[in-house]
Amino acid sequence: MKIGITCYPTYGGSGVVATELGIALAERGHEVHFVSYAQPFRLGGFHERVFFHEVEMEDYPLFEHPPYSLALAVALHDTARKHGLDLVHMHYAIPHAASAYLARQMLAAERPLKIVTTLHGTDITLVGLHPSFHAITRFSILESDGLSAVSSYLRDETVRDFSVPASRIEVIPNFIDTRIWHPDVRPCHRSKLAPGGEKIVMHVSNFRALKRVEDVIEIFARIDRALPARLIMVGDGPDRPRAVQRAADLGLEEKVLFLGKHQSVEELLACCDLFVLASQTESFGLAALEAMACGAPVLASAVGGLPELVVDGVTGFLRPAGDIEAMAEAGIAILSDEERRRAMSRAGLVLAREQFSAEAVVPRYEALYERVVNAG
Repeated sequence: MKIGITCYPTYGGSGVVATELGIALAERGHEVHFVSYAQPFRLGGFHERVFFHEVEMEDYPLFEHPPYSLALAVALHDTARKHGLDLVHMHYAIPHAASAYLARQMLAAERPLKIVTTLHGTDITLVGLHPSFHAITRFSILESDGLSAVSSYLRDETVRDFSVPASRIEVIPNFIDTRIWHPDVRPCHRSKLAPGGEKIVMHVSNFRALKRVEDVIEIFARIDRALPARLIMVGDGPDRPRAVQRAADLGLEEKVLFLGKHQSVEELLACCDLFVLASQTESFGLAALEAMACGAPVLASAVGGLPELVVDGVTGFLRPAGDIEAMAEAGIAILSDEERRRAMSRAGLVLAREQFSAEAVVPRYEALYERVVNAG
């Protein structure tokens, strides 16, 4: 099958999953064409049967904001024509699915082009709900030939807020490549991250407001009072300065390490004793899955799709978003009981490998593609 994929190429769960999906599909014999304004950051090196097509943009003085959606539609149309794509898989309803609809209309006189759209979160729970975008978001969803959502939570939100029949949306969770994400990644950086043998607490995100990174600092401050620990903050974004300042205010400069964006996060997570995700909302929580696959128990907010991933009391703990004291107590309970921590680590590994590995999830996308293409 010849498949086009469009995603945001920057750091973020949707782009990561879309890129890993394309690579996995190519390994399974499909031909994959990525179409975006830049090469996805996870698409490093050469991959057989994987191609990248950059969306060409012209900066005309007439346009205050260059019309990327239209340029993407043209690029999708051209790629579908030249390479005979069977379908295009859009990650995010807007603007990607809307651009795919235009490409399909442009190609209609020659042949059909099927559209599969995966809903990841912000396109439904934030941007799509804005009055300026609600109608086009709903239209783009309904005009897709196949729909998937990364969690039951997100499917239900879509049904409620956009009046989309639940039967049209298949829940296909995010996944990881267990060849990359596992506890035995080398080199191990534990001696550098925690030279005194402290427990390593870790957080990975894009440091947006909904990630509540200041809460992570507060939670760690309470953990640090109970036992020797170090906090490793991985990623970057608008709330990083606030987190840095909060760590300084609490006198934790020597115990909190801000690493910024990191290409090989698996090397860090393999050293992690506890992963903390204190988000206000999460449609899935890919960072938590990556941590589990690397053997780290997860302490997370009981919000969105996270309860579909983290099994409370088994692979970690879930606590109310914003309840710093409850989350700190749960973190201390894990880190102060090595037997419990190891048991949660093992349970998380099993869950990640059995339910959220590429081997378990990618065939579900292939089945969706087959149904869409054969529907006529």
